[in-house]
Amino acid sequence: MTVKHVLKNKGSHVATIPPDATLTELVDKLAEYRIGAMIVSADGTHIDGIVSERDIVRGLRSEGGLPSFRESRLVHLDRVTVSEIMTSEVKTCTPTTSIDEVMTLMTSGRIRHLPVLGEEDKLVGIVSIGDIVAA
Repeated sequence: MTVKHVLKNKGSHVATIPPDATLTELVDKLAEYRIGAMIVSADGTHIDGIVSERDIVRGLRSEGGLPSFRESRLVHLDRVTVSEIMTSEVKTCTPTTSIDEVMTLMTSGRIRHLPVLGEEDKLVGIVSIGDIVAA
C-alpha cells in the first residue's frame, strides 16, 4: 500500500498558514480545523515549514525562542509569527511512497505529520501518524 491509497480515502485537503501569520491566528486555525499541525506556506502550494502543537509549546517554553517572551514574562501571541517557531527542515514523502517507508520515517524522526509532495514539489496532501496506523 502507498500514500496515494491513504490520500484517496482521507482526501487531499491540506490546511496551510502563511509564515507571517501570528500565533493567535495559528491557534485559532488549529482549533477550528481540530488538527495538530499546519503546513507553513506563503503561496499555499510550496512548503516553507511546518508548525505543530509541539512547536508552540517549545516556543513558549524556550525564552530564546520567542522575542516577545524575552521582553516580558507575558507572551503576546499576536506579536509572534508562525515563522519564528516553525520547523524549517520538513521531511516529506510522495504519493508513491510505501506505508512501510512512511512508518519508518515517522518512527525514526519522531514525526507525526508528513506532507506529501507531487510534481514540481507541490503540496498534494498530508498524512498523520493516525492515518498511517489506520491504513
